[in-house]
Amino acid sequence: MTPIKVAVVDDHTLFREGVANLLREESGLLVLFTAGNGTELQQKLQGKQRPDVVLMDINMPGMDGFAATAWLRAHHPDVRVLALSMYEDDDNIIRMLRSGAGGYILKESRKGDLVQGIRTIHQQGFYVNDMVSGRLLSQLHDEGRGGAPVRISVREQQFLKLCCSELTYKEIADNMGVSPRTVDNYREDLFEKLQIRSRVGLVLYALKYRIATLE
Repeated sequence: MTPIKVAVVDDHTLFREGVANLLREESGLLVLFTAGNGTELQQKLQGKQRPDVVLMDINMPGMDGFAATAWLRAHHPDVRVLALSMYEDDDNIIRMLRSGAGGYILKESRKGDLVQGIRTIHQQGFYVNDMVSGRLLSQLHDEGRGGAPVRISVREQQFLKLCCSELTYKEIADNMGVSPRTVDNYREDLFEKLQIRSRVGLVLYALKYRIATLE
């Protein structure tokens, strides 16, 4: 079986080399190189075999994970990006998804979870943790290009599009010209319809079914 080629991009030398060494012990994975930020990643991609999956830190000096992921999406769209973060907040996760990442995993995760994340994103294009329900995960992995399987109103679609922005829920309410309570109702109704438990799940759903697009 052809090994999955991996690159590790993180500004902390001990961490990235530690991750790289752990992955080198894993059958079916091949670490091509490591890099300290997005600029170094660009340099190392010149004249080298491209990785299948890049483990991308978010906060780095120079070219950070957001910019590096957007650059990869523009220049090497076949390379999967799995964000590797210390933070579990929606803002960073959503920004990475909008930049082009296919998923994220926490730095405190176990080796087995990281390896599973690499294999999943390589095979299926997306990897998420338990913030997204099994039903949504199945929908995300469906290769079909059909429309959304759940009936969503025009206002709910508008809400979903705005969820993919960096606006807070209160700012979304102001943008839509409705009360924060109405936006809460949109969110809770969609959570129930789609069996989703977080804003990240709503964003992934909107991207999957072309309700919103990466800009």
